[in-house]
Amino acid sequence: MKQNKYDDENFFAAYEKMPRSVNGLESAGEWHVLKELLPDFRNKSVLDLGCGYGWHCRYAREQQARSVIGVDISEKMLEKARELTDDPAISYIHSAIEDVDFSSHQFDVVLSSLAFHYIQSFDEICKKVYTYLKPDGTFLFSVEHPIFTSRNEQDWYYDDQGNRKHWAVDDYQSEGLRETTFLTGNVLKYHRTFATYMNDILQAGFIIKEVREPVPSEEMVKNIPEMKDEFRRPMFILFSAKK
Repeated sequence: MKQNKYDDENFFAAYEKMPRSVNGLESAGEWHVLKELLPDFRNKSVLDLGCGYGWHCRYAREQQARSVIGVDISEKMLEKARELTDDPAISYIHSAIEDVDFSSHQFDVVLSSLAFHYIQSFDEICKKVYTYLKPDGTFLFSVEHPIFTSRNEQDWYYDDQGNRKHWAVDDYQSEGLRETTFLTGNVLKYHRTFATYMNDILQAGFIIKEVREPVPSEEMVKNIPEMKDEFRRPMFILFSAKK
């Protein structure tokens, strides 16, 4: 199914208050690692699947990408992206990631940030991205880590004083729909194992270049003390692949 939670008024109002929404990429916990994996954007055509506010689109253009297309299912996200963007080389398309269609060999780089765990058909997305990319093109994306998505209850176990005791992993091998709670309400996500992510990428024809499980930067831990708990279990995983 195609979920568009971000066009819900209350949900979007809560999302707008998140640090990554207010301050952009520098307040995204995974950005300092994702940035290291980005290819040279100079004179490249770029596609961002699940572009949200368009932060990565604008960054690519700052790094001299020739053209950038951002795709998102949420009108509210795209309204904000267009508000923040003053660049004719960046265009935004209102569409579910599963429904969008591009020409073969159209892009040099395809990016996606924290979107694919909302999509059931990851294997099909990999095949489509492979078609969209030019030879030697880059496919780079982040998702919530399988250790984070294995349970419906994506939260810590707490003691009687409210201290975080541990992070439980359960039903790991049972892939599929998870009914989670995020911000103001229920959000549907899809859990898949680490092996499934790897195999779907490989079976689409890609060569995996690097896999990273980011931890917060020293500066982020200093400014947000509770971030130290992010060293206890991975929240995100990043994949970099080549066609």
